[in-house]
Amino acid sequence: MSRKFQRRTENFICERCGEPITGDGYTNHCPHCLWSKHVDVNPGDRAADCGGLMEPVGAEQKSGETIIVHKCIKCQHIKRNRSAADDDFDLLIELIAMGNPF
Repeated sequence: MSRKFQRRTENFICERCGEPITGDGYTNHCPHCLWSKHVDVNPGDRAADCGGLMEPVGAEQKSGETIIVHKCIKCQHIKRNRSAADDDFDLLIELIAMGNPF
């Protein structure tokens, strides 16, 4: 049985905007454009075969946190991820205004 969360500290280049990202073990999206990549079944396991880019399509406030809703542009998988302190604030505000589309 796979663990639900596996912390992985990985740096990467965002495939959407090209910014270099320094991971902290919890990084699951680009803080500049908020896009993600469909690589996990459970956080950090790198078990997803898709590899598609995940578009930020909305956000919701839950228990004082902002949750970003991502949708894979390749397979349409929906995933919710916590926002991070270094995320682009203006983009987060736009997503919150859009709400949760699902």
